[in-house]
Amino acid sequence: VKKAEARLLQEQNSKAYVSLAGAELFRDQMRDLVLGDAVAADRVATLQTPGGTGAIRQVFESMKILNPDCTIWISDPSWPSHMSMATHMGFKTRGYPYFDNETRLVDTDAMMASFQELKAGDLLLLHGCCHNPTGANIDMDTWKAITDLVIEKGVMPFIDIAYQGFGDGLDQDAAPVRHMASRVPEMFIAASCSKNFGLYRDRVGIAMMIAKDADTAEVVQGNLAVLNRLNYSFAPDHGAAVVGMILADAELRAEWMAELEDMRMTMLTIRQNLADALRQQCNSDHFDFVAHHRGMFSRLGLNAEQVLSLRDDHGMYVVGDSRINIAGLAGNRHLPFAIAVAKVATVS
Repeated sequence: VKKAEARLLQEQNSKAYVSLAGAELFRDQMRDLVLGDAVAADRVATLQTPGGTGAIRQVFESMKILNPDCTIWISDPSWPSHMSMATHMGFKTRGYPYFDNETRLVDTDAMMASFQELKAGDLLLLHGCCHNPTGANIDMDTWKAITDLVIEKGVMPFIDIAYQGFGDGLDQDAAPVRHMASRVPEMFIAASCSKNFGLYRDRVGIAMMIAKDADTAEVVQGNLAVLNRLNYSFAPDHGAAVVGMILADAELRAEWMAELEDMRMTMLTIRQNLADALRQQCNSDHFDFVAHHRGMFSRLGLNAEQVLSLRDDHGMYVVGDSRINIAGLAGNRHLPFAIAVAKVATVS
């Protein structure tokens, strides 16, 4: 990123506006990064947005036009802004079961059973990988079943992929998105560059809509540009210019991929170290799921009393639902945390 910024400083000769839809190089490169060759490029309308949050907002704005009476289905739990944004915009919402508090994995049976109540035109919001806040991911067989279901029921799928490259690798993390994109006639995607490029404050995101054909995508592209104009005119250019340059330059791209892979492996190592320490301290495999989760977060399944005890008795602060940020346990910080968890948890 620093190298791209330095090059941009030397090469950029204007601060004039880019198009309402955003920088074309950035949009094309991000489309290919997320979708690969899963769908023809001329079926994909793209919109540069202020971060992944801006992308989600513009998808919801699009649904206000397409089907304002739809119900937006959101995993329970989910990133809190999913639900708060949808309700703020006046949508009907429904939470679907996602996390099994006993196994600390995806409750696939309960989730799929709830999906039987989806109605044509509803928007089904799914995390593409590295589920926030649980860390538990849907397996590929279930993704295929969900894809079949949304086609059968005429549901509009919407995949939010904010952590591509943090789970099992860039292509592996995008596999669910690519599978669904290759099958469904239409879908929305929101992607963020905050995490995998470290561009949090630069607000770099993209919204994509896959249309049934190229002609429809052209119409959608124009409508998306109008939405940008109505909401904020132009997304910030600097971060998007950096991302576009990195992805389009073979040397910079290779260096970025190596750095991202190093970060991914670091988090996997922290996960394994924490799981091993918890197994040793608790004399139980109760927390082995931590090693199987992916991304920056895991939900430990502690109750409110145990979370308070961690804070008050051991000086360990976690979110009230027992979500932890794996990156905060780098070095040897996992060990005192595991000791504290073992003292408050009741496991067998």
